[in-house]
This record gives sequence, C-alpha cells and structure tokens, in this order.
Amino acid sequence: MTAPTISSFNCGDCPIRHRAVCARCDSDELEELDAIKYYRTYEAGRPIIWSGDSMNFVGSVVSGIATLTQTMEDGRTQMVGLLLPSDFVGRPGRDGAAYNVVATTEVVMCCFRKKPFEELMARTPHIAHRLLEMTLDELDAAREWMLVLGRKTAREKIASLLSIIARRDASLTPAGAKDRMVFDLPLTREAMADYLGLTLETVSRQMSALKKDGVIELEGKRHVTVPDMGRLLEEAGDDSDGGFLG
Repeated sequence: MTAPTISSFNCGDCPIRHRAVCARCDSDELEELDAIKYYRTYEAGRPIIWSGDSMNFVGSVVSGIATLTQTMEDGRTQMVGLLLPSDFVGRPGRDGAAYNVVATTEVVMCCFRKKPFEELMARTPHIAHRLLEMTLDELDAAREWMLVLGRKTAREKIASLLSIIARRDASLTPAGAKDRMVFDLPLTREAMADYLGLTLETVSRQMSALKKDGVIELEGKRHVTVPDMGRLLEEAGDDSDGGFLG
C-alpha cells in the first residue's frame, strides 16, 4: 500500500471547525495549533494506527470514516466503533493506541504532534475542556450503542446505524423537504453485519424492507436517500434528537 499523502487546509475553511477539539480556539490559539499540525490522507482500507503501537500524534477526522477494531487472541477481529468527521483520534497522556484504526473510505486527518499538543492543552483550559466534552459524548454514544446491540430488533439496529451516519455525514438536498438527507453508506453489508451482530442475510433483508416501506431510497448498495428523517428515527426507536425511546 502507498504511504498516506499530505494535504493542506485553511482552518477558516475546515468543515469540522465548529465541532472539533479546536472549536473554541481564538485566532492566536489557532496559530499555535497551526504550528504543530499537519494533514494526512489515508486510502480506503489503509490502517491509520494499529493497537499497541506508539502514537506520536493525536488528531481529528476531517472527512471520511474509519473503523475502530480489536483483534482477539485467536485472531478474530471485532469492530467496536466508528470514527466520523470531527471525531478525535488518540489520547493525550497515553503512549499507545488502544484499538486498530482503519480507513473505511478515504480519510483526511488533521494531526497534531502529540507532545506540543499536550503542552498546549496544559496552558489552554478550554481545549482540554472541549476534549473532555467530546470524550463524554463518546462515552454516551458507547452506552447508547450497548442498548442498540442488546435490546433493539434487527430492523431497529439497521435504522439506528443509518440515522447515526445520516446525522453526522449527510448533506441536505438542494430542494425538497427539510428532513430529506442524502449520503453514501461507508460500510459494506458485511461490515454492517459485523458491527451490528447480525448475519449478512439479515442486513440485506432489512435494508430491502426499509426500501420497500419507503423509509429509505437506495441507488446501488451505497447511495442512500432518507426522504423523512423523522420516520427513520421512529424506525430506530429514537426520538427527534436521536435519543432512545423507552
């Protein structure tokens, strides 16, 4: 595989500027971050970091989607999470990576050299506070996902995954209902089955059922249109904010 390519972006034009760890930084702080940052682009299928490897950087996903996986002692690999745009990779104060991080689509990462970033965090409390907020959000999402895997039906699991990706990585169509969303599904049916604890046949059957019932529209296997986001959330057993309906 080829090495990751290096890209360049202007912070003012960054699509995750107001959701990332730098969301509350002023112009001086952005200049400090700019001095320690670099961008890398990873091809689909390329590892960003392997579990246990030493990490000399932390950073945010600017575009694309990556998977978090854990390899068990017998060699089996389990997907344990997704990294979507604005999600943070790496842990300040921790030398090694806890999980394998692999690009599912082409991924652009905004990387910060780790030691200078840790020093900047120490003297810039709101960067540390923003990272804490993001970490707590990640914890909430993990707890919600435990509920998805443990209590929801196969149809609700599929709808939940689609709604998560739609909310985080969707684009509004130029015309039509305000809740109409269009996105490319970044996971194969096999990966969806692995992540949701379902069989491939069940995933395919439920995707077809959601299409037949008009909850989603499919062009090929990856291009998804959600005509009514509220209906998809209902199918997922969620409320309008994405929370679980008990």
